[in-house]
Amino acid sequence: MIESLIEVFVRDLNRLKTELETFQHEENLWKTEGAISNSAGNLALHLIGNLRAFICHEMGGFAYVRDREFEFGGKGVAREKMLEEIHLVITQVKSSLEGLSGANLDEVYPHEKFGKPMTYSFFLIHLYGHFDYHLGQINYLRRVLEPA
Repeated sequence: MIESLIEVFVRDLNRLKTELETFQHEENLWKTEGAISNSAGNLALHLIGNLRAFICHEMGGFAYVRDREFEFGGKGVAREKMLEEIHLVITQVKSSLEGLSGANLDEVYPHEKFGKPMTYSFFLIHLYGHFDYHLGQINYLRRVLEPA
């Protein structure tokens, strides 16, 4: 299970990099359309912050102080800076998950995030689904803002 989690997180972090690189105009990373309230750039910052906080910091012990408000309110972070952050997240997610054992996955996660106890495996599956949900939003918004 741990190897599978590493594989899908790394695969989709690389997909996030590809999405950001595929934007033809970097300024479009910070635009929205219609009723869409979060830009691709803000969603990328949110995904980076989420994984760094919950997997890299809480599970892996890497130093990180989350600024969730900036994830949704900050603007104009250079694409290259976000790509560097994604590279760091890949390295730290792999290391953090490699530090877990199969037995850890059945243990109760020490922090209640949904008002009830949950296992590490449940929380990691949740984090992966959350990541892919927002990754799909980024893909869709890119295609809306930059039609082929």
